[in-house]
Amino acid sequence: MSEPLKIKISIADRVYPLTISPAQEEGLRLASKKIESMIKKFEQSYAVRDKQDVLAMCALQFAAQVEQKEIDKSSDTQQAQSRLAALDRLLQKQLT
Repeated sequence: MSEPLKIKISIADRVYPLTISPAQEEGLRLASKKIESMIKKFEQSYAVRDKQDVLAMCALQFAAQVEQKEIDKSSDTQQAQSRLAALDRLLQKQLT
């Protein structure tokens, strides 16, 4: 098993020291870059007075993306199940 890795992640001009498994490093660094990019986008698009507001909007954006993916996944699963049921009925009809 790999030794824990100590890294520093910068978000909104603050540095956060973390102790993680090496397998998490890439994901955390990519997430940090995505957050920083989103912060810049919100700051350029809106008159923001406080970093807290920007971070709240970033959190909302990420949470909405996760929820939408779950909704889409559920919808895809339902469609697949419906199609499989229709195929099953056709096969049963042909076999009888």
